[in-house]
Amino acid sequence: MSLGLLCPGQGDQTPGMFAVLKDDNRARPVWEIFSHETGCDPFTLSAEQMQVNAIAQPLVCAFQLAVWAVLGDGLPPVRALAGYSVGELAAYGCAGALDAGNVVGLARARAVLMDEACPGGGAMLALRGLDRATIDKLCARHGVEIAIVNDDDRLVVGGAPDAVTACGVEAQSSGAKATPLAIRIPSHTSLMRPAVEPFRRALEQAVWRKPSAPVLAGVSGAPVFAPAPAREALAAQLAQTIDWAACLDGLRERGCKVLLELGPGAGLARMARDRAPDIPARSVAEFNSLVGARDWVLRELG
Repeated sequence: MSLGLLCPGQGDQTPGMFAVLKDDNRARPVWEIFSHETGCDPFTLSAEQMQVNAIAQPLVCAFQLAVWAVLGDGLPPVRALAGYSVGELAAYGCAGALDAGNVVGLARARAVLMDEACPGGGAMLALRGLDRATIDKLCARHGVEIAIVNDDDRLVVGGAPDAVTACGVEAQSSGAKATPLAIRIPSHTSLMRPAVEPFRRALEQAVWRKPSAPVLAGVSGAPVFAPAPAREALAAQLAQTIDWAACLDGLRERGCKVLLELGPGAGLARMARDRAPDIPARSVAEFNSLVGARDWVLRELG
């Protein structure tokens, strides 16, 4: 079949996101794993707690695994998956390469290592309306880096908070739209290099299987079919630019005709529709229930 899955990163998690699951018992084992790993009840977390990195990363991964535990059996086999930032880890869980315990545990370890890599914290800012060459010059002037390429004129920069703020002010004066992200570390920049090797070791200690479908590497958009390159891609992306535009192009190249974002949020589906308007793309967050999401996918696939 030709279904592609989109697995988002952190930023859109809210207490209201659980409504789509409606206390489905098929998701319960995932929430038990989350509670064991973090010591938190996911259903009582406040909006502020959900933004804490060491909770946010395992939470968004657990949410996607829970959604897929409910949806997966009712949909055709997946052709390819792509994950945005920590969503790439969740994608390997949805592809069966890692079980839920490994995914949530690795997400927690990833968050802790990234916090330790930059104890002073950081900031990330989405810029829209300027080309890559212009943003490269802005970054060089302010000492920040391009963290994510979403499209030709949609990029995310990261770095020290004051430097990111200054970069945003100049970008806006040049006509860009600047949107601060609710992320307190400079993900996918060289400031995360101290986290790369420890996270690679954590990945090597996990129990891996061959994914049921290729997962696209965030740093390149290339399909990954086996555990060894999967581990390398997941470690490398901590401190390298994510090329999400290449991932969206890669889903088309793999033959995906319908794209479903597992949530929370619907940002990836919107970006997919903008870059590939001929490919139907929606998020579970856009439906009142997962049954509605499933029925939409089946209709689109014919």
